[in-house]
Amino acid sequence: MNECYYDKRMDFFYNKTNTDTVDEWTGPKLIVVLCFGTFFCLFIFISNSLVIAAVVKNKRFHFPFYYLLANLAAADFFAGIAYVFLMFNTGPVSKTLTVNRWFLRQGLLDTSLTASLVNLLVIAVERHMSIMRMKIHSNLTKKRVTFLIISIWAIAIFMGAVPTLGWNCLCDITACSSLAPIYSRSYLVFWSVLNLVVFFIMVVVYIRIYMYVQRKTNVLSSHTSGSISRRKTPVKLMKTVMTLLGAFVVCWTPGLVVLLLDGLNCTYCGIQNVKRWFLLLALLNSVMNPVIYSYKDDEMWSTMKRMICCSSEDKSQDRRSSRVPSTVLCRSTDTSGHYIEDGIIQGTICGKGDLGDKGNS
Repeated sequence: MNECYYDKRMDFFYNKTNTDTVDEWTGPKLIVVLCFGTFFCLFIFISNSLVIAAVVKNKRFHFPFYYLLANLAAADFFAGIAYVFLMFNTGPVSKTLTVNRWFLRQGLLDTSLTASLVNLLVIAVERHMSIMRMKIHSNLTKKRVTFLIISIWAIAIFMGAVPTLGWNCLCDITACSSLAPIYSRSYLVFWSVLNLVVFFIMVVVYIRIYMYVQRKTNVLSSHTSGSISRRKTPVKLMKTVMTLLGAFVVCWTPGLVVLLLDGLNCTYCGIQNVKRWFLLLALLNSVMNPVIYSYKDDEMWSTMKRMICCSSEDKSQDRRSSRVPSTVLCRSTDTSGHYIEDGIIQGTICGKGDLGDKGNS
């Protein structure tokens, strides 16, 4: 029967796997890493908080797509918490950690990755439902969106806790990995392959949806009249989502490949030399996402800018927000096969109905 080592500190497992953690994380190098990490984490907290606040404040964003986008920002905010915890529990400190504290450190990172990944998958389903019905936004109710968001975090927490629940090498030292000294190599293979497969599936799905949107937009443009921006809105939304997905895949794939190589026990791959760079690349993803939101969505950027400048009391903004309910009403009652765009166009349509009513009165 194998002996279990639940009461050992991490130095025992690092020594068993010949993992060097001290030499590369001391002196000026550690200070530089901590300074950059602190700056990026502060940016993650502030920018993603602005994205969430913008979705809550602006009624134009009160649709399933933007609720899920806000949840993706929440996942990035959580990733910032995970990185802060990692910064204060890494380097020379790693070997002094208890097993449970080390599980918590890695579990936070795994949870943030899973939350972002599952959220992107749910957004893909939401986009598929909307596009196939020729609408900008799906008909998901707030209750269903809330259930989806709760489910996303339940799955993320469970996946982050899987090693703690038993899939580890505490009772089988020979199966321990090099990058994660108390994770079983079989778990690393499972974890990395699962995520890479989901990456591939989502990329294929989004490419298929994007091609469908382009084809339908070209067909509709020859049969309908309307503004160019009105017909291009679904394409713009898809470009935003695909940019987010592309950044996620680019930032996380190298780290997952390294984990896969470690799980396969590749002793000549030099994974110890690149692991921290790929971890910083993963951190960069949470920095990039709010930039993508604001760059790709003018309404999002203007809302965030108004909150930063504290100009929400301006009367012109109050007048614009007062037109939002009529915009939402027009969108919700639209049953035609045409794409619906911004509030100005819809406000004009609703305005005509109002004028007609006034004329009849």
